[in-house]
Amino acid sequence: MTNTTAPRVTFAAAAPKAFKALIGFDAAAREGLDPTLVELIQIRSSQLNGCAYCLHMHVSDARKAGEDEMRLHMIAVWREARHYFSAREHAALALTEAVTRIAGGVPDEVYAQAAAQFDDAELAHVLALIFTINTWNRLAISTGKVAGTDERRR
Repeated sequence: MTNTTAPRVTFAAAAPKAFKALIGFDAAAREGLDPTLVELIQIRSSQLNGCAYCLHMHVSDARKAGEDEMRLHMIAVWREARHYFSAREHAALALTEAVTRIAGGVPDEVYAQAAAQFDDAELAHVLALIFTINTWNRLAISTGKVAGTDERRR
């Protein structure tokens, strides 16, 4: 993989309607979800996608919201650190991994585990959140966003 320092398109300025639509979809996806769960999903997807920009942003946001530092360290190995996360969080993290790595599809057991932890509306919002963070990851990586910059999702 080749990284570049060459300037790339500023997506928000070049495609404002698409950017605003994505912000709207993201806001709608979060509706009714626990903010802690939202950050866990966004962090795990960003780890899997190798998006340093989004990972930095969401770890920082989780810290500001009071997330436990040890839990943040354990997200990448959540299966081996099960006692750090609730059953709902396990289900959401498993679903996040399956949807982010969609090539093999979402296994029935992963979907059933999530469906057992979330009602239909919550499950739809969790899925929508996974869709949006994957889109944000791809946008940040494709447009060369740099982790730790002040510019958020532009």
